[in-house]
Amino acid sequence: MNVESAVDGDALRRDVERTAAFGAVESEAGRGRTALPADAANAQARDYFVERLEAAGLDVRVDAVGNIAGRWTPPSADPDAAPVAAGSHLDSVPRGGVFDGVLGVYAALEAVRSLQRRAVAPSRPLDVVCFTGEEGTRFADGVLGSTVASGKRGVEETLALSDGDVTLDAALSEAGYRGTGRLDAGAWDSWLELHIEQTTRLRDAGVPLGVVTDITGTARCHVTIEGEADHSGTTGMGERRDALAAASELVLAVEERATDAAADGSGTAVGTVGRLDVEPNTVNVVPGAVSLRLDLRSVERPEIRTQLDAVKRALEDIEAERGVGTTFDCDYDVPPTSLSERCRRTVADAARARGIETAAVHSGAGHDTMQVADVTDAALLFVASENGHSHSPRERADWADCTTATAVLTDALADLATTTDH
Repeated sequence: MNVESAVDGDALRRDVERTAAFGAVESEAGRGRTALPADAANAQARDYFVERLEAAGLDVRVDAVGNIAGRWTPPSADPDAAPVAAGSHLDSVPRGGVFDGVLGVYAALEAVRSLQRRAVAPSRPLDVVCFTGEEGTRFADGVLGSTVASGKRGVEETLALSDGDVTLDAALSEAGYRGTGRLDAGAWDSWLELHIEQTTRLRDAGVPLGVVTDITGTARCHVTIEGEADHSGTTGMGERRDALAAASELVLAVEERATDAAADGSGTAVGTVGRLDVEPNTVNVVPGAVSLRLDLRSVERPEIRTQLDAVKRALEDIEAERGVGTTFDCDYDVPPTSLSERCRRTVADAARARGIETAAVHSGAGHDTMQVADVTDAALLFVASENGHSHSPRERADWADCTTATAVLTDALADLATTTDH
């Protein structure tokens, strides 16, 4: 089906820009936002989203971990049929961009509003979804709400997660979004998510829309290095057990091994040390301890394992050469995800019918879709980024491209919601 949907790009832009005001960050680079899971800014964004869902006549549900879903069940639809769902998230990283997550949530809502305006008669209900805590900035390392929705983590253990000061349960209750039950992604017929690309492949190719084939796997690891704190002036260079110097060797080893893995394999391997906590972190003391957080990725799982093995070997060498102690713990290990051929074909067909060129791309970033794809058919769409920047106030997409992508999303959702067999 090619729905001649009148997508309202102005309404889409208003919703995204209104959300940008919650936790707004102004800088010379542009507009940004800070809205961490269940903080005040995130609660405001949620309130506005629920208001917009209700204004469109959707039935709103909030589950126990704060996932929000608005359901449209038109008279043409079988209320017991498996729904077609779309959406993303409303939380951000600190000083993040205004498109990441938010565009996907409101593109999904505008798609439903467009279908309503065109009096389209789907045979399945449609859900517009906002997942809790996709970015991993508070309570968990990422994709918190979609992990619960896909049945990979229990509700009670998730509610007990803490940011060090407060539990998720308490934070959601304070924000007014501690609901009941569990949103079940496995009950959906299919899922689509629209997102800014976060790199420049589409822009460089002159293509407005990408259809993702695979989402990268991600291993996030915690390393500690224990040396010995000493006076910086009285401790000779040969007498030191400098934890930060040892950590510096590990940082360079991660970079080198990821570079090798990318050159020798799929070209998608990356490795990053994104956080260091140094003790005592004083100018006149030899560092005695360092905690590091590592992020290793690839669309090929063996390339992640290769990087992990290389980190372990590097730590063994550092211990032997520098006399430090180390620990290594990889507590977040999400495998690469291949996306549904049915959903990708539906999106590509919808774009082709509109004369819109697409490109097949992989995603180097994780998304809620990688969790949902394990329990139902799922696809991920990318809007071209103007400059490739993301998680930054410099993040931008062309509004015309956003409108075009939303029109394709609308048509694809209509096709999925009117198909009774696969």
